[in-house]
Amino acid sequence: MPNHQLLDNITHKDVHVITTHAPQYGDNASYSHVFLDEFQHVQAHYPIFFHKNAGTGQLEAIALLGLAGEENLFVTDAGWQANYIPLSIQRRPFLIGFQESTENGVVSQSPVVHIDMDSPRVSYNQGEAVFLPQGGQSPYLQNISSILMAIHQGHEQTKLFIDTLQQHQLIESVEIKVTLDDGSNHSMDFLHTINEEKVAQLSAETVATLHQQGYLKAIYMILASMPNMADLIALKNRQLNNA
Repeated sequence: MPNHQLLDNITHKDVHVITTHAPQYGDNASYSHVFLDEFQHVQAHYPIFFHKNAGTGQLEAIALLGLAGEENLFVTDAGWQANYIPLSIQRRPFLIGFQESTENGVVSQSPVVHIDMDSPRVSYNQGEAVFLPQGGQSPYLQNISSILMAIHQGHEQTKLFIDTLQQHQLIESVEIKVTLDDGSNHSMDFLHTINEEKVAQLSAETVATLHQQGYLKAIYMILASMPNMADLIALKNRQLNNA
């Protein structure tokens, strides 16, 4: 069970975070959530799909990292083997929580930084310092705070994007079946993608609206990420052949 605590420079003054990427630090998931503003970086390395959140039933954007449940093909003994790491992975073991406050009788909630103290990344003798000796935020924590804010804003931005795609019936389910060099078969039936034919059939007015919203570019970045699926399969075959 996670142990989420509100971060402060007294309780956590000596906390460090291990930033190395390896399976033992939780980097063995086969996909990562991604957000609209990072699609440009993500599509250069990973195939972007959608999957349904089991709790909410809502579609979410993901970068596919492996072909099995606990397989990240981009993590080796040498670390993360791609030039861009999704924000939802970069932020670990931190997350955003909300703190209630009242001003002039008005109750509001402000985002605040929490840390999962049960994360294997938390250390007291190695990794990046969270706070400076005098109690101020370290450059590492300042960067994490900006990442968390980008994620916080990205949740709503990406939801609006996906809602728009669904309004235009541009998302469809897809089943991916893969036969690897060793003869093993892998099937993924939980993925959704964009129907390219339906995009091509959109009216000029709809295309113009999507362009003004910044969504047309995102649509084509998702479509442009699809060849990365072949690269992912090739990466798996190389690892099998080198085993």
